[in-house]
Order: sequence, then structure tokens, then C-alpha cells
Amino acid sequence: MEFLRALLYTFGLSFVLMPILLGLARVFALYVVVRERQCVVFELFGKVRMVLSEPGLHTPWKSMGPFAMLVPFFGKKHTVDMRIDQTYLRSQPVNSEEGSPMGIGVWCEMVVSEPLDYLYKNNDPLGSLRANISNATVRCLSNMKLADMLESRHAMSRLVRQEVSVKSQEWGYQVGSVYIRKVHFRDRGMISQIEQKVVNRLRQVTGAIQQDGANRVNVIRSTAERQAAIEFAKAAATRPHIVGKALGQIAETPFIAKALFEVLETQALLTSNNLQVEIVSPSVPVVYAMGGATPLVRSP
Repeated sequence: MEFLRALLYTFGLSFVLMPILLGLARVFALYVVVRERQCVVFELFGKVRMVLSEPGLHTPWKSMGPFAMLVPFFGKKHTVDMRIDQTYLRSQPVNSEEGSPMGIGVWCEMVVSEPLDYLYKNNDPLGSLRANISNATVRCLSNMKLADMLESRHAMSRLVRQEVSVKSQEWGYQVGSVYIRKVHFRDRGMISQIEQKVVNRLRQVTGAIQQDGANRVNVIRSTAERQAAIEFAKAAATRPHIVGKALGQIAETPFIAKALFEVLETQALLTSNNLQVEIVSPSVPVVYAMGGATPLVRSP
């Protein structure tokens, strides 16, 4: 029983009473915890009494004394986030030198460098910084040539950053990187015209490529045909010489030449279209067969 009672008391002190006591200690500023990249400002009776920027556990009573317990009633405790922050402004309207309506997207990185200026010199420092970036973008980048606006983004980013940095320091901000991420046309009609021009240009380039390919194929084909015609002409020119040389060698032997010419003559006769062949019996004289008459046959 004593063990259960001690366990209950310990549980009550550890998980109920202790958090309540620590909460009251934080309310009356007996201690304060400052995290990394954080700043705590104590304001009492309209004046800044203490600024804590070092991370760790601090006791405001050490610097403010008993006045620290009056902060929840007659003052304020401000917690300023000093981590790196980013913002992006979409489609800021500017006009090029040629009069084209353009939209520019600006990405900005900033950090709070002076907590007091951030709290007391501007009611809405982040909104003012965004407005300053927007105004600097319109003021610095308007009336630029369209080609420079589409190509030189690094130079444009430096211009905007130089314009924004001076004013932002008055509000406790330190501007880091400023970069022009997007440049686009805002007029739908102009976008349609550019798309149509690009499509027409692509068609022209495609047609030119196809025509060049066809011309190259025709050149290759004509070259091949010319070379083939030359080789055929050479072959036709050398054929009579080869045939004449072979016939000369055959003519040196008379009986071979005679047999060859008979074979050629017979071959020519057989390939003739009007050739008629009549088969004559050995018992019929050739004269009768050529005249078409039938010989008289005597009976015994």
C-alpha cells in the first residue's frame, strides 16, 4: 500500500505538478529557452529591456531583476525567427522596349539580421519587402530590349538585388539571392502568333531538309547511272574485239570453222519464226516431196 501511494505521489509530481510549475516559471520569465536561429525580445512599459540572441537557457531576472515578472502584464515577449526564408513573386508585369507585355517571376532569399528594426520600424516587414521587390522589378526591368530580357537573367537578377538590398536593411532584413526564374509573355494573342510562327518555321525547315535529302539521292542516283552507262559502253566497245579475236583463232582451223558456221546457220534457222519442217519418208524421192506430189504406185 505504501508503495502504491508513493508511486501515485511521484506520478502526480512528475507529470502534473512539475509541468504546471515550469509553465508558471516561463510565464513569469524565471527562465527562457532560446533556440538556434531565434531571438527573444523583452518589452516592458514601451521600452526594450532585454534582447537574447544566443541559443541556450537564459534567466531574464539576472538582467531585469523583479521587473521580468511584470512582462506578461505590462509588456510583451517577442520571438523572432532568424532562419533563412524564401519568397516567390509570380508574373510581375513589365513592358519591353518593343512594347511587348511580359511577366517576370522573381525568387528571393532573405534573413532577419536586425530583430529590433524588424519589430519596430515596419508593421509588416515581409509584406513591405515583397512590395519592394515587386516595385524594383518593374522599375529596373521595364523598357529593356526583348532579346536581353529573354537571355540575360543573371544581369537582371543583380539589378533587382542592388535595388532591394538598401531598402530592406532599414527594415531589419538582409537580402540574399535574388533570381529571375521565369520570363514569359502575358498576351495570349502574341503567344498564339509566336506559336504559329514557330510551327511555320519548323515546317519550312522540315521541307528544306526533305528537299535536300531528295536532291542528294538524285545526285547519287544520277552518278550511279552515269557510271553504269560508262561501264556498259566499255563492255559494248570491247565485245566486237573479243568476238573477232575468237573467230580469228577458230578460222586458223578450217574444219572447225566450217562446223561452227554450220551450227550457227542451223541455230539461226531453228530460231526463225517462219520455219516449216516436212518429214520425208526414205522411200519417197526428194523431188516429189518438195513439189507436194504423190508418186504413182504400181500394183504387181
